[in-house]
Amino acid sequence: MAQLWGGRFTSETDGLVYQFNASISFDRRFLNQDIAGSIAHVTMLAKCGILTDKERDAIISGLEGIRADVASGKLTITDEYEDIHSFVEANLIERIGDVGKKLHTGRSRNDQVALDMKLYVRDELKTVQEELKNLLQTLHGMMEAHLETYMPGFTHLQKAQPITLSHHLGAYFEMFKRDYMRLDDIYERMNFCPLGAGALAGTTYPLDRDLVAELLGFYGPTLNSIDSVSDRDYLIEFLSALSLIMMHLSRFSEEIILWNSNEYGFIELDDSYSTGSSIMPQKKNPDIAELTRGKCGRVYGALQALLTTMKGLPLAYNKDMQEDKEFSFDAIDTVKACLELFDGMLKSMTFRKDVMERSAMKGFTNATDAADYLVGKGIPFRDAHALIGKLVLYCIEQNKSIEELSLAELKDISPAFEEDIYDAVSLETCVGKRLTKGAPGPDAMREVIQVNAVFLDLIGQKEN
Repeated sequence: MAQLWGGRFTSETDGLVYQFNASISFDRRFLNQDIAGSIAHVTMLAKCGILTDKERDAIISGLEGIRADVASGKLTITDEYEDIHSFVEANLIERIGDVGKKLHTGRSRNDQVALDMKLYVRDELKTVQEELKNLLQTLHGMMEAHLETYMPGFTHLQKAQPITLSHHLGAYFEMFKRDYMRLDDIYERMNFCPLGAGALAGTTYPLDRDLVAELLGFYGPTLNSIDSVSDRDYLIEFLSALSLIMMHLSRFSEEIILWNSNEYGFIELDDSYSTGSSIMPQKKNPDIAELTRGKCGRVYGALQALLTTMKGLPLAYNKDMQEDKEFSFDAIDTVKACLELFDGMLKSMTFRKDVMERSAMKGFTNATDAADYLVGKGIPFRDAHALIGKLVLYCIEQNKSIEELSLAELKDISPAFEEDIYDAVSLETCVGKRLTKGAPGPDAMREVIQVNAVFLDLIGQKEN
């Protein structure tokens, strides 16, 4: 059992206790972050005169060799080590001798793991943003392509008013845009370096924490050593942001599942993103959308687990905080996979424009516009509302839409109806005259699409 703390103990740790305590099975994914932090640390130690340049170079060469050998498969991370820190340090000492024992000068595993977790979350946050950018680009292209694809808008899952597919997809663009910006906010708060905080009270070595922060791309060092090793707010914020991303994906998935049903028939999913039934040969199931919807709860669970773990912990570091990793790793992996698969599903999806337009026409989505038409003829809105209610009831009884009624039938409801009613309640007119900012009218949508194009350009430039 490779341990870093054996001097105080006179007997071996019980095997079951060792396994229960160990984290190597999951924190092995910190290898690159751990080595990057160690290289920055010894670079600073040499700059401060705590290590010689020769010692620094030997340690860095050994660390880079470990990283390269693990990457190539020449060296394997095994469970004989308690954690990734033990693995790196033990292998370093084996390679370069006693000078490797100086690696840990001026630091604790408490600030070391705090650094590793921050570096890892920072890397993964950027990866999630890249996946969000890809999805936003897909949605933006679809919005441009469907400015005149008419469909019903819904409230209470009932047809309400006519909109376009461009407008509907734009709602999800706004959600995922907020998700992207939310991750930017989290990055700004979390990007401070905890290394140098020691176990909780700093160190007597004359460390240059500003240099370490600069070497690792942080804005600066954290300002309280107790908070440095016991802070997981940034991870809770990240999991909260991931939960919101999954909520948005889940809502979108629910609509795709509905739209894919025989009753709606709005879309056709590509075969490559669907599955069949082992017994019913006619089935084509929207499994990617269903699994995305289902995995939302999994990510929620990670957030709730960490909130529960942290809620009763006294300062500073406690071993409970080791529980921040496994479910967080799972949540991060889940969100990345869902974003990538969802984007591919959207790109390959076919929209049945004729079915969507017919659905909008058959659902009295133009009833509000018919009432507005009567208002334009001088009838008070409340009276117009009642008249159109009677008109809709008549249409239901006759199994007709408003535009299918004869002018004589319309005049039986109100003599104010004239021949121009048919143009007034057409889908093109109903949507086209909604021109306020954020509305579904084509001119309003083009303005929004241009604004979103600028946003995509900006985040593209930032990432480059």
